[in-house]
Amino acid sequence: MSRRRIGAIVRKEIRTYRRTGSIVWAMSVVPLVFIIQPLISVFSLSSEAAHQLSHHHELLYMLSIPALVPVLLASYAVVGERQDGTLEPVLTTPISREELVLGKALAVFVPSIVIAYLVFGAFLLVVALFAHPGVAPAIIRGPDVLVQVIFTPLVAGWSIWLGIAISTRVNDVRVAQQLSVLASLPTIALITLLSLSVIHPSAQLAILFGVVLLIGNRLGWRLVSSLFDRERLIASVR
Repeated sequence: MSRRRIGAIVRKEIRTYRRTGSIVWAMSVVPLVFIIQPLISVFSLSSEAAHQLSHHHELLYMLSIPALVPVLLASYAVVGERQDGTLEPVLTTPISREELVLGKALAVFVPSIVIAYLVFGAFLLVVALFAHPGVAPAIIRGPDVLVQVIFTPLVAGWSIWLGIAISTRVNDVRVAQQLSVLASLPTIALITLLSLSVIHPSAQLAILFGVVLLIGNRLGWRLVSSLFDRERLIASVR
């Protein structure tokens, strides 16, 4: 594994993302969609009704951002380059498929978690400054904040492997994005159920979920690397 080659892929991918309008839109607009519902819920509560929040975990709902934003970017990683005609020169270099896949994943991972943390921090700041008295302490609870901090990179990593895996197997960016969103729906549904306490969050469940994501991220890299068939992709480009 060469850090230099991986770094070169990361820089190239980030430059591509900055020039692609649909990716810029996804990174800027989609996170705002997932901040609207929690803010509406928080600001609609009076100080007297703040106790209702003890049965909900509104902060957990924002884990939907690292579940959805990375998968939209990752779904472009292979098929987007194939359509733009920039994939073949990369595939003919001596870089290994593990290095190439890891570089593409890191190029999605870094901006995705930065955006997720920034939006989460902005949400906490707005709630602390503008919510009715008593609401902010009821919603900003230490365990929920800790879960958000720890699970954001784990959820983002899992979404990235889903998106890249799909991107290696389809021939159209829009199809890749649509399939990737569908693949991420179970994760988003689980997060929503946890935030509404339909599934009661607990330390045991958090540990189990964390272990599953750690294993899934590790296996995801190996599986996606095995799916990255250089000869097939070069043939499909031609």
